[in-house]
Amino acid sequence: MAATARTVPAVPGHDDVPSPAAYRNLIVATVGFTLTFWAWDLIAPLGSAFKDSLGLGSFPQAVLVAVPVIVGSLGRIPVGALTDRYGARVMFSAVSALTIVPVLLLIPARDSYVALLLVGFLLGLGGTTFAIGIPLVNSWFPPARRGLALGIFGMGMGGVALSGYFTPRLYKHDQHLPFLVVAAALAAYAVLSWLLIRDRPDRPVPSDPLVTRLGRAGRLRVTWELSALYAIGFGGIVAFGVYLPTYLKAWYDLSPTDAGTKAAGFALVTVVFRPIGGWLSDRAHPAAVTAWALAVVALPAIVQAFDPALDPLGTICFLVMAAGLGAASGSVFALVSRVTPQPQVGSVTGIVGAVGGLGGFVPPLVMGAIYSGKGSYSIGFMLLSDLALAGCVYAAVRMRGVGNRD
Repeated sequence: MAATARTVPAVPGHDDVPSPAAYRNLIVATVGFTLTFWAWDLIAPLGSAFKDSLGLGSFPQAVLVAVPVIVGSLGRIPVGALTDRYGARVMFSAVSALTIVPVLLLIPARDSYVALLLVGFLLGLGGTTFAIGIPLVNSWFPPARRGLALGIFGMGMGGVALSGYFTPRLYKHDQHLPFLVVAAALAAYAVLSWLLIRDRPDRPVPSDPLVTRLGRAGRLRVTWELSALYAIGFGGIVAFGVYLPTYLKAWYDLSPTDAGTKAAGFALVTVVFRPIGGWLSDRAHPAAVTAWALAVVALPAIVQAFDPALDPLGTICFLVMAAGLGAASGSVFALVSRVTPQPQVGSVTGIVGAVGGLGGFVPPLVMGAIYSGKGSYSIGFMLLSDLALAGCVYAAVRMRGVGNRD
């Protein structure tokens, strides 16, 4: 049965310039995305502390860090579909409020590995808000301004960087402090989002069951094409975020502090270039922007495969790759808004976001295995260049031909 939608007259001005309500929703959604991503990433910056206090090996520590990320990635699928049905106002408030529970449970769970795993599973809820904000921003901004707006919202992934910087420092001051601070911020935001976020009054509201809508989104060819492209772009960001410090310490013999600083610089560049990718997608076809961005990733990956000196050539290679990955992750979601039917944007966003997040966990495993077997990372960087070039060609040839739903 086809989905039905409830509509009312369109919002004046939507077809020319964004309204003040559009910018208000964008700002509030971006703040919420940032805060919930900080909550989502509370365990990773404290991984070394938990490893020492609980006597964990490297693999149990890796599992502990991975659980909330995996759950948060997969959770975007149902949350995106629920956003289609109930709207972003309800979902942002509900997810923010519910995330407070696992954040506070981290306080008593710190002394038990099993308890931390269980709480980490619940903490994954904080990583689902990406699938709430994308359909909200997409609905409020006209096509000519949508790419930049989605890119600005995507900067909320910088919440992970905020967590990496502030969480260990707060924890060092008081072991309860980071959890109390984040819980208080989430509580305030749950109220703020309920008061300030407004779903578009002419938003299509599907009436079909959740499973039916997810199945319909899953049957769209573009869902999986976009998922593959996002797995390269955003998956690459996640992969470097997880593995870059290890690579820099192992291959270039940097101290943990220096490696962390360079990894933070990489993350900052990706955050800055995400809205640039969206902005460019407002001025050119987002498929073309994606193709060029992935080409920018491929070339320095080939250079890095030959193990250049870190300063300056290696550093330049990593910064250029960061720019390309950031721009690609922004342009892919401009492409989502271009080719996805409006009532299914949340469902498609959930699937694409989930695949992108999960895509970041394969490369570190591959890089680690290659280094263990070959004593070199060169093959890993060549594989990255191959994937980026394949995505470049596919975006340029196939995705340019996908119809514009607007």
